[in-house]
Amino acid sequence: MNGATIAGGLAGLAGAAGVISAGTVLIRRPRPFQPSGHAIAPPTSIDPLPEVIRRGLGGLTVPVTPGPHGELFLGPGGPQPGRTLRRLVLTPLFARIAGRGGRLSREQRTPFRLAVEFTGAIREPETLLRAFRMLDQQLRDHAGLLSHSDGETLVPGAVTVSVCGIVDVRELLATQSERYAFADGTFDDLGSRSSPPALVPTISEPWSRRFGWDGREPIPAEERHLLHALVRQAHEDGRTVRIAGLPEGSRLARRAIWTELSAAGVDVIADRDQRGLVRHLRRHPVARRTPATPPPARAVRRSSPRPHAPRPDRRHEPV
Repeated sequence: MNGATIAGGLAGLAGAAGVISAGTVLIRRPRPFQPSGHAIAPPTSIDPLPEVIRRGLGGLTVPVTPGPHGELFLGPGGPQPGRTLRRLVLTPLFARIAGRGGRLSREQRTPFRLAVEFTGAIREPETLLRAFRMLDQQLRDHAGLLSHSDGETLVPGAVTVSVCGIVDVRELLATQSERYAFADGTFDDLGSRSSPPALVPTISEPWSRRFGWDGREPIPAEERHLLHALVRQAHEDGRTVRIAGLPEGSRLARRAIWTELSAAGVDVIADRDQRGLVRHLRRHPVARRTPATPPPARAVRRSSPRPHAPRPDRRHEPV
């Protein structure tokens, strides 16, 4: 999605109206919108949205746990009344956008990226399907503000929602002629006709899945070449790239990795260090590119989501 496309899409939302809930006044003076910065809410966070908007970050990954009746809950422990994704994230986010003419801030030119990460021990397909259907309905209540796909065309909006974590919903989403949520992909999806950009618009991987560099020494030439090559291929495939799962270490080492990601054109850098990331991106913005037009493709179909098969521990951090 280039700036002109999203600017036009957002301009069309200027007439959107909505009731401003009490949650919309949580931040009065947000900082300039930083589209490349993406916050990762820790599992213990109950209300992560206010800080994200205040800092001007362009996205948020929020871990959720399905409840017995399909609602999605935030925070540690079992489901508790009032700690729902709808109440703490969706309602205040969409109310704020509607109340500001279809944007989070005047500087917004790309969608705010909300990644809903299913977590927890519940992996029964029926429970996951019920939770996804409820999420899908809650999103459709705000259809005019959402990025959506109409057939094989991706139409940008003020917010792009993706679903990730322990559930794989891509084949269920593929059965929808018009969808308001998307699946996160990996670099393995590049060129895949079963996972086209209109279904999987974002490549999202933890850094440690393919790279061993921790930022303390100069990056090996082969890893830098691989990073640039993968990002270039993803852009040529009509997709954006989000990288998270960065090695734990000093902020100096993390800044070195952020710098390499920015130079490679990684569209979105996700990290728990919101303050440090925002400061870094102001000084070292991501190299911008003109995305390719997504190629037409057919997607496979399935009637219900399925849990991911267990994977070996790769120090995975939610993306």
